[in-house]
Amino acid sequence: MKVGILSFAHMHAQSYAAHLRNHPDAELHAIWDDDPVRGEAMAAAYGAKYYRDLTAFLQSPIEAVVVCSENARHKAHVLACAKAKKHVLCEKPIATTVPDAEEMIRVCAAEAVILQVAYPVRFAPAIERVKELVQSGALGEILAINSTNHGQMPGGWFVEEEQSGGGAATDHIVHLMDLVRWMLADEVKSVYAELDTRFHQLAVEDCGMVSLVLESGVIVGIDPSWSRPKTFPTWGDVTMRIVGTQGTVEVDVFRQHLLHYNDQAGKLNQLPWAVDMDARLIADFVQAVKEKRAPSISGLDGLRTLEVVKAAYESNRLQQTVFIDRALLA
Repeated sequence: MKVGILSFAHMHAQSYAAHLRNHPDAELHAIWDDDPVRGEAMAAAYGAKYYRDLTAFLQSPIEAVVVCSENARHKAHVLACAKAKKHVLCEKPIATTVPDAEEMIRVCAAEAVILQVAYPVRFAPAIERVKELVQSGALGEILAINSTNHGQMPGGWFVEEEQSGGGAATDHIVHLMDLVRWMLADEVKSVYAELDTRFHQLAVEDCGMVSLVLESGVIVGIDPSWSRPKTFPTWGDVTMRIVGTQGTVEVDVFRQHLLHYNDQAGKLNQLPWAVDMDARLIADFVQAVKEKRAPSISGLDGLRTLEVVKAAYESNRLQQTVFIDRALLA
């Protein structure tokens, strides 16, 4: 199956490209990028054909596209792919506004193409095991979840609100919110958030605390930040502490690693040895396209997490709790 990558603006694109190249049933055939230097370099690195013209890229013999452009461009790029009858794996967040996400979902449905959102943490084996524990009832009734997603400040377009949609809250809330929805099969009722800029000189937030109440009454805390220094041995973390009436479980998604004392770079690095979640995400998407089945992580999943992010910004602006008004798709 021939697959294309639309833009290498997002750093995850290189990981996806490597896994597509190594997949036995997929071929990274084409790359589009509006930066010709970057696009040509990536095409040479991964043995693909570079296109600067988007129409020509979409007319190439690809069946599916991985969209890794800037967040604000997801809508235009996903719609172009859908109208060209190409299945889509879209980097998170699905879009920068709720109406854009709704339109992306509607158009992909109308064109009968898959729209999957890239939430690779679902494919971490430790997270899968925690989901099994939660849904088996081993922890009893779930009462509360406390979670973190800390990372290094990415710079570039990620800190430009018009291109990213926001700062650390946009970048990090969505991963944890997706896991909570997936594990508990529940939706958010209300959001209270305080966001701030404490670690860097930015026009967007780099830290905050988000408190959620789910429809079931479960209380969820999310700590999203770009608080890791450049010298930190890895980019960040994803952790969860899930409290139930019969037990508590804690998970650190990136705990399985080796320490690399890197004299050449002058720093200590954490090298993960667990199953690669990006590889499993790509394999799942390829399988969905081959089997013509519904995606494991749908456009609706992306929309619901985006609604929480937008409610957090509104709560921070109003300095009060905001109740979620979930979009009803026609």
